[in-house]
Amino acid sequence: MRKGKISDKAIINKILFGIILFLFIIFAARLLQLSLAKEVNGVNLREKAQNRNTKKEVLYATRGSIFDTNGNFLAQNISSYTVIAYLDPSRSKNSKKPKHVVDKEKTAEVLSDIINMTKEDILNLLKKEAYQVELGPGGRGITEITKEQIEILELPGISFLSSYKRYYPNGDFLSYILGYAKTNEKGKIVGEMGLEVLYDEQLAGSDGLREYQSDRLGIKLPDTKELISEAVDGSDIYLTIDNNVQLLLEQTVKTVDDNYHPESVVAIVASAKTGKIIAASATPSFDPNIKNIKSYINPFVMYAFEPGSTMKTYTYMASMEKGKYNGDDTFLSGVRKFIGEYSIGDWNGKGWGTIDFNMGYTQSSNIGASTLVDKTLTKEELSDYFKKMGFGSITGIELPGEVSGKINFRYPIEVANASFGQGILTTPIQNIQALSAIANNGIMLKPYLVEKIVDKNNNKIIYEGSKTEVDRVASEKTINAIKDLMYDTIHGTSQTCTGYIYNIEPYDLIGKTGTAQIAKQSGGYLNGNNDVLKSFAGMYPKDNPEILIYVVVSKPIGGGNNATVDIVKNIVINTAKYMNIRQDKITSDIKIDKYEMENFINKNTTISQTKLTDKGIKVYIIGNGEKIIKQYPNKNTTLIAGDKVFLLTNDNTYYMLDIIGFSSKDVDVISSLMNLKLEKKGFGYVTSSNIPPGNLITDESILTVNLTTKNLEKEDNIDEN
Repeated sequence: MRKGKISDKAIINKILFGIILFLFIIFAARLLQLSLAKEVNGVNLREKAQNRNTKKEVLYATRGSIFDTNGNFLAQNISSYTVIAYLDPSRSKNSKKPKHVVDKEKTAEVLSDIINMTKEDILNLLKKEAYQVELGPGGRGITEITKEQIEILELPGISFLSSYKRYYPNGDFLSYILGYAKTNEKGKIVGEMGLEVLYDEQLAGSDGLREYQSDRLGIKLPDTKELISEAVDGSDIYLTIDNNVQLLLEQTVKTVDDNYHPESVVAIVASAKTGKIIAASATPSFDPNIKNIKSYINPFVMYAFEPGSTMKTYTYMASMEKGKYNGDDTFLSGVRKFIGEYSIGDWNGKGWGTIDFNMGYTQSSNIGASTLVDKTLTKEELSDYFKKMGFGSITGIELPGEVSGKINFRYPIEVANASFGQGILTTPIQNIQALSAIANNGIMLKPYLVEKIVDKNNNKIIYEGSKTEVDRVASEKTINAIKDLMYDTIHGTSQTCTGYIYNIEPYDLIGKTGTAQIAKQSGGYLNGNNDVLKSFAGMYPKDNPEILIYVVVSKPIGGGNNATVDIVKNIVINTAKYMNIRQDKITSDIKIDKYEMENFINKNTTISQTKLTDKGIKVYIIGNGEKIIKQYPNKNTTLIAGDKVFLLTNDNTYYMLDIIGFSSKDVDVISSLMNLKLEKKGFGYVTSSNIPPGNLITDESILTVNLTTKNLEKEDNIDEN
């Protein structure tokens, strides 16, 4: 080889070295760029690296509860569980006890009796090739009691996923007021109707966040910081509703629904002195636990209808306020013709001849109301006064979707119709608000439902409802005059008044009855025998009223007036007793003592029974145990002498009580306490039972009861407009 000549191999080596050096320079430059740059291709590398190893967990706030005025739960969160089954044998590795399902046949058989699924359906799930399965649908959303029943069995491989769900302990009870809340796809409970949606933000609270560095398995790295933003639990809401009056009203409305099969019923009881809504019931209704909702229209604030003759009260008040009313002036009742083919008539078709305006009110004469407007008011003055009484505007009560109704009339026939409540639209809550003015010497009060909102994180009251005066809408002179007419409407005879069937001696209830035609969507009115709205607007007692009552029943079948009568009489008699409303006509030395139910759980049976009996409470003991394990009603419920209390003892041997005369609700309670299957026929109070008193209750026992309503005094029907 000659000197100076470079071999081919050396050249190749130099080329390879150059390529490697070039690639190294590029790699080093890129590495330097990545280490110094904040962003590469629009991505923050430091943030991405941190997030890759950062674990974030939402800390859900506990939703607040809703209570009645006595502190009874109306809506609350309860623990909810889903049954899961571990199927993979690897879960039992290195364990002395099996942690997966071993005997699938036995597991399916015993669970089928508890979670309402067939053995075959459960077995099909247990035979799946999976690490774990949920036993649904029967095993989803089970209660604490059902969970405990399963845990006692100690079935290998059976476990539970825990969560919360919204629960309404009274079922179909105050449903359109409460509305409902449900768990969304993120696992959070959110309001969707009624107070639950209106106060969703206050009830929901604020979720928190837990943030920490983790390994690839999600386990927190040791000695690393943990950032926690604590959840703030939702506030509790206390309503003006009284659970006891509400229960009475619910039972009464359901009885009327059973007896008269109306299209709908709406009934409201309010405090005359404050505007608080004490009870509100409607049918058809729904159970917010199962959401069997037929209509999303809230009947208390979204149902606008032609009210009928209850509006005559405000027509008369408008005339009185103008100073033009003279009750002794007369008019010719019967039929009144207008220009064209229009005419109006009195409810009996012929009138009562020439009568005065006072009798025109008590007999609910359409001719009287329309003639009164012609003689003493302009159409603008009538319209303005109706609006002053709150009709045509929302009341602002704490319920979503309230409508304003409609006060709009121009032509003479429209003015005449409006004077007795046809051709205009009002809501039940507007009628309650208007009644409050009569009860408070002319000062109208705003109705309200929320008594207070309590921040349960510090137990501070963050909102408190109170009596709100809307406006003075009438003088005391007018109020005294209209109250006298309302009294005469109830306490006269069948020849002089339409409301005599509401008379309950010695209660001086006052009010105005109403019957309205039902408008067709296509125009005109329905004309079937039952196509009417029956209503009552009144208060009790006459002097210094305590309660306001408004009831409207749509299309009752047979005995239309009796449908409203049944509700009103029950409200007056039982609410007067419960609230200890007394007057001169009722013996003044009668005193109704109230008793606030205690917590008797884990207390001695005999001592508990004696304590309650001494208060005049009727006590029913279930079982022969020495300690109480369950009770109804719950702690803090207000009772009066004669009320029933059911106490379940720590003895598994139960004997049938004497339940003849028990209400439908009473039977529900004892069957639930005894875990006894129940079949009810009818509605109202027990008249017969297939299990005699003293008979042993077994797992196979099925209680069948016949129920009928306790008939109030039935009187002749009166149809009036």
